[in-house]
Amino acid sequence: MLLDFSAAMEEYRLIAILRGIPGEMLPDVLDLLYEGGIRLAEITYDATGAVPAAETAAQIAMAASRMEGKMYIGAGTVLHTKQLRLTKEAGGTFIISPHTDVQLIAETKALGLVSIPGAMTVSEIVAAHHAGADYIKVFPVSSLGPDFLTQVHGPLPHIPLLAVSGVGLADIPAYLRAGAAGFGIGGAICNRKLCLAGNLNSIRENAAAYAAACRREPALTEVQK
Repeated sequence: MLLDFSAAMEEYRLIAILRGIPGEMLPDVLDLLYEGGIRLAEITYDATGAVPAAETAAQIAMAASRMEGKMYIGAGTVLHTKQLRLTKEAGGTFIISPHTDVQLIAETKALGLVSIPGAMTVSEIVAAHHAGADYIKVFPVSSLGPDFLTQVHGPLPHIPLLAVSGVGLADIPAYLRAGAAGFGIGGAICNRKLCLAGNLNSIRENAAAYAAACRREPALTEVQK
């Protein structure tokens, strides 16, 4: 049985970011991620509008239904309340944004969803926390590095920070030592190119490697089922 969201984050410390995955391949991708040990995944909205928000919401609904009781499904790149409400209606559990918008955070919490806004400065991190965010996505963390998290975690250890964007497998230990509460990993686990090439075994292998590195007990002897 899947742990509650906060317990799942504490245990697995990893959200898989699914961006631009062909809709017809998404069910198989979700199964592969689960076989690899992933228990939280976000499906991102397309900020350009090339993929309609309703289409993304339909993918979230499918994923939430397919993985019910097995994986938490949320939405990424949520920029406005329309996407927020579509996600709620689709059965999504959490909302991730690239930025700090205190109104969006408040509306997310009012709908009973987990709020994970993005921030790049200490002022944004504190503002997001005061607005009610559950976790803060430090983004893009690769531009800041583990030392930034170390310095922020010192005076603000009560604010859970997620390291997102550009984190490689070898980088994870340094971010964990710096106090990262978790990670958002995208293309290094699964991307459109891997899907279109039919390289499904790589997706499972990538998921298993990152899941093992991020978990509180990182040594996995077999693919978790």
